[in-house]
Amino acid sequence: MSLPRLRQFVFVATDLEAGNVLQQVLDLGEPFHDPGVEEFGLKNSVYAIGDQFIEIIVPTRADATAARFLERNGEGGYMVIMQVDDIEAARTRIDSNDMRRVWNIDLEDVSASHIHPSDVGGAIVSVDEARPAASWRWGGEGWEQRAGMGALEAIIMESPNPEALGDKWAAALGATRVPDAIELEDADIVFAEGEREGVLMLSLEVPDPAAVMARARQAGLQCEEDSEDSNGAFAFCGVFITLEKTES
Repeated sequence: MSLPRLRQFVFVATDLEAGNVLQQVLDLGEPFHDPGVEEFGLKNSVYAIGDQFIEIIVPTRADATAARFLERNGEGGYMVIMQVDDIEAARTRIDSNDMRRVWNIDLEDVSASHIHPSDVGGAIVSVDEARPAASWRWGGEGWEQRAGMGALEAIIMESPNPEALGDKWAAALGATRVPDAIELEDADIVFAEGEREGVLMLSLEVPDPAAVMARARQAGLQCEEDSEDSNGAFAFCGVFITLEKTES
């Protein structure tokens, strides 16, 4: 059984206009609006980047989990969707670690389970098996033709106790923490010390970081220029997005 893939990252925002800004800055194609998220009291926009996805959700009901998240924390990183190759093995692992599965679905082309955020920490984690593996129902029909260029490279989580948070994520995903991160098939989840528990940064690989930064400045986003650690970064929905140049 291979390691999970980082397939989709979800922001919670107060307005879907945030997605329009991100679309412009990252030069993404048109989004997919999934009517299925109405079940959770949400509306959304899903953008393809390579064969991965960035989703913006906005709560439409005061009793929605995302609405409570916004009230407590403001806009931020809300959910991380991991692709696994064996959903039943993933569910068995989650159950054996006394983690609660709060939502499960089994369709012809995808099976998924959401883990209770209190049992993992930092964000909601979903494990999803797509059939075939290259497909992705949550991206909408024809997402391949709408995909922008780039990739989700890493998520940096912060916590007052990053070691404990990393251990819970590793247990949920069947990965090993070494020492301040867990390595996935195509990305890393890094755990750093901080005052709160949640998503601190999202690292993206893009073909032209300078062009992305120019568009971020034009959009009026808070920007940080090149450093030893990245080719620039900008603040978006409570998360810093750092940029790395795609290796040729």
